[in-house]
Amino acid sequence: MSVQYRVVFGKNDEAVEGPDDAAVVVTVAAADAALAPTTAFMLGKLKNTGPTGPVLAALRDGSAAAAISRLASRP
Repeated sequence: MSVQYRVVFGKNDEAVEGPDDAAVVVTVAAADAALAPTTAFMLGKLKNTGPTGPVLAALRDGSAAAAISRLASRP
């Protein structure tokens, strides 16, 4: 199942990684991207649309952390 990651820097300003037709979309504010993704998810700062199973799998295998880190460190 495909996952799209979005880090939001401001209104209409976000970095996106993943296909537009992804079954799951994970969104986190840039200010909260420094948190560990599992912590952000438990605090309700990392949001997702779609099924939760793929999100939990991405959190477990580290792919969510890697993608969010890449997007949050944009120049």
